[in-house]
Amino acid sequence: MNILFITHTRIGDAVMSSGLLRHLVDTYPDARFTIACGPLAAPLFATVPRLARIIVVKKQRFDMHWLSLWTQVRGTQWDVVVDLRRSLISYLIPVRKRYVVGPIAPGVHHVAHLTHLLALPQPAPPYIYVDAKHRAAAALLVPDGPPVLAVAPIAATQRKTWPPERFAALVERLLAGPCHGWRVALIGGPGDEAQAAPLVAALPQAFGIFSEPDLLTVHAALARCGAFIGNDSGLAHLAASTGITTLALFGPTDPARYGPWGGAVVQAAGEDMAKLTVDQAATAFGHVMA
Repeated sequence: MNILFITHTRIGDAVMSSGLLRHLVDTYPDARFTIACGPLAAPLFATVPRLARIIVVKKQRFDMHWLSLWTQVRGTQWDVVVDLRRSLISYLIPVRKRYVVGPIAPGVHHVAHLTHLLALPQPAPPYIYVDAKHRAAAALLVPDGPPVLAVAPIAATQRKTWPPERFAALVERLLAGPCHGWRVALIGGPGDEAQAAPLVAALPQAFGIFSEPDLLTVHAALARCGAFIGNDSGLAHLAASTGITTLALFGPTDPARYGPWGGAVVQAAGEDMAKLTVDQAATAFGHVMA
């Protein structure tokens, strides 16, 4: 049995779709899975059970990336195609059963929206498959010891980024209160070190996780932490998917649709991150911890 799962480009969106994929893995125990997604999200699916192939869909001019994907999948007789990108691919290849996501309704979270696609009785929470190799690597990044507060100060755009001096003030307040005695880990992707430098300088007691390119190892490292605070980013979704206490700081994005599933959100007034105060973030985190 062959299943084609066409999912997203961005990490956060891909994480939100991962519960739907897990449902398919559990429902079809004899199936082989081909996953088509963007290059940033592709590492998330490396350890999916019975994985046949990951097809990396790199955006091209005039939507030629869809033609490239079609040429790679047209020769297979597919039993099920799940298309979360609303492309024409699933209509142009041989398939016994297709599921193509429709427009999302106002006020409906993306995870719940995907649940409706397969008519599931309840939302399928995000789930990332991680193996022993990634857990062992994560143990080196986050060694055993006191609980760790993971802080992700980077976002894809400046509009989603909280000022580093407020992150520093928030962390110092939490270390003096609900996170007394905790360690602090500053987390970002490769290349984020320069942008995070002001916060690194302000929190010399923190250790950094910026050079780890493997998202599954980062996921396993987050699972070893006690709590997470970060901007609206893929890391917030990744943290929430581990089950740890998660608070995401939102500005222009609608948290009702795109907040980390299983996590909490505090949104800046007027969707302006500069209007989110340290007091507001600290109070929200206190509620989450309680």
